[in-house]
Amino acid sequence: MKSIVILGGGEAGFYTALGLERELHGQARTTLVDIRSHMVYQPFLAEVASGSIEPRHIQVPFHQHLRKTEIVCARVMGISSAEKIVHLENMDGDKWDLPYDILVVTLGGVVKTFPTPGIAEHAIGLKSVEEAVHIRNKIITNFNRVSSMYPDNPNRKRLLTFVVVGGGFSGIEVFAEMHDLAQNLLQFYPNVNESELEFHLIEAADRIMPEMPRERSAWVVQQMEERGAHVHLSTRVVSAVDGVVRTSEGKAYETEVIVWTAGQRANPVLQNSDLPLDSRGRLRCRTDLRVEGDDGIVKDVWGAGDACNVPDLSGDGLPDGSCAPTAQHAMRQAHLLVRNIIADLNGRTLLEYRHANAGMVAGLGMGLGVFTDGSKQRGINGFVAWMFHRAYHGLAVPTVERKVRVVSDWFRAFVVGRDFTATSEFAHPRALFEEYAAPMRPEEKPVPQTAAASRTTVGAADLDADAEAASDDEPAQVDKAS
Repeated sequence: MKSIVILGGGEAGFYTALGLERELHGQARTTLVDIRSHMVYQPFLAEVASGSIEPRHIQVPFHQHLRKTEIVCARVMGISSAEKIVHLENMDGDKWDLPYDILVVTLGGVVKTFPTPGIAEHAIGLKSVEEAVHIRNKIITNFNRVSSMYPDNPNRKRLLTFVVVGGGFSGIEVFAEMHDLAQNLLQFYPNVNESELEFHLIEAADRIMPEMPRERSAWVVQQMEERGAHVHLSTRVVSAVDGVVRTSEGKAYETEVIVWTAGQRANPVLQNSDLPLDSRGRLRCRTDLRVEGDDGIVKDVWGAGDACNVPDLSGDGLPDGSCAPTAQHAMRQAHLLVRNIIADLNGRTLLEYRHANAGMVAGLGMGLGVFTDGSKQRGINGFVAWMFHRAYHGLAVPTVERKVRVVSDWFRAFVVGRDFTATSEFAHPRALFEEYAAPMRPEEKPVPQTAAASRTTVGAADLDADAEAASDDEPAQVDKAS
C-alpha cells in the first residue's frame, strides 16, 4: 500500500488529509506531519484578539477529526525528493527520516519582516492563536495598569498607544477589532478617557486592502478615522527601537503593542530541499498542482497553499500571475488536490486549478464590515456586510463541531457582551506556586518586634518615607510584546 505524506497542517494540509480520508477507500495510507496537533483557522485570529471568539474554538484538533490519518507531531527539517525521504525532528529533539511514495507540500507561510531596527525585539505577528491571545491580554493589562496611575503620569500615553503595521486584510481586521475592544473597555474604566487612546495603522502603499476596489478601501479608512483611529498611508516604519515607532513621516509613537502584519513569505524550510523554488522561495507548481522544475515534473510531489507558486488562470492574481496567499485559495486548492491525487492513482485525467472569485469580505469590529462581489463591481458596507462576513466564515470554518462552538461564541457575545478577563497569568502558570514554595532567604525572614518597639511613635522621617512610597503610582512593568 502506498504511503502519502502531507507536510503542514494548515488549511491546505488539513483539508487535503480530510478529503483523502473520504476518497481513498484503502488505496493508500496517509500521514500528516506538523509540529502542532491542530489546525488554526486564521481568518478568526482578529476576533480572538478582541475576545469575540474563544481561542481554542478556532483550533481543529487533528486526532479528533482525522481518524484515518496518522498524525506525526514533528518539525520538517528538510526534503529529499531524489530519495523520497523527509527529514524530521520531534518536540524532544529526536531526528529521523520518514519515507514516502507520494508527497504533498502544504507548509504554508510565515511572517515576513524587513531589517527594521527594533521590530524583532518589540513587535508581534498574527499567525497563531498564542499571538492573538497575547494582543488581547496586553490591551486589557495596559488598561489595568493605567487605571492605577495618576492622570499626569507620563507612562499613560505609552500604555494607551497601539500600532499595527500593514494594511492588508489581516492588518485592518485586527486593527479594527483592537480598537473596538478598547472602546468597549472604556465603560468599565471611568478613570481612562477616550481622548487618551491612540490607534495607528501604518501602511507603505497608498491604500489599504488592495484586493478591494479603491472606493471601498477609502470608505474603510474614513470609518476608522471617524471612530478616532488613525490610518497613515504611503508611510513606512523606520525603526521601533525601545518600543518607539518612528515613521517616514517623521512621527514617533511610543507604545508597548506593535502588531506586524506587513506581509508573509513561504516557509523557509523549503530552502532545505531539492525541490524547485521560484525567486520568492515558493514551491513551483503547475496548474494541476504537481511540482515542476526546469527539468520537468517532479515525480510524486504535489503542492498547495501559501508556500506554493500556483498560476492563477483567472487573471486576478498577484503581479507575477500566481495565486494570492489567501485562505480561500488554500481551501479550494486542497479540494482539487484530493481529486487529482485520486485521479492520478487511478490513471484518470487531471484537472487544472481555476479560481472563480467568490468575493471578499472583511469584519471591522462589532456590527461593521465591508463586502465586494467577485466582479468587484458591487458591494455592501456596514451592518449587512458584517453579517455576510460572519455567515461566510461561519460556513468556512472546518467541521460541524467547530462551527457550533464559534456560532455559540458569537451568540453569547451578542447577548452578554465580550469577556474582558485577562489571562496573562497563563504565560507563567507556576509563578504563584514558585513564589511561596521556594525556601525563604534569611534576610526575608520576619524579625520579631518587642512590645516597646511596637509602641514606638512614628517619626517625621517615617511619615516622609511613607508619603514618598505612596506617590509611586506605577506598578511593576510587564514584559513587552515580542
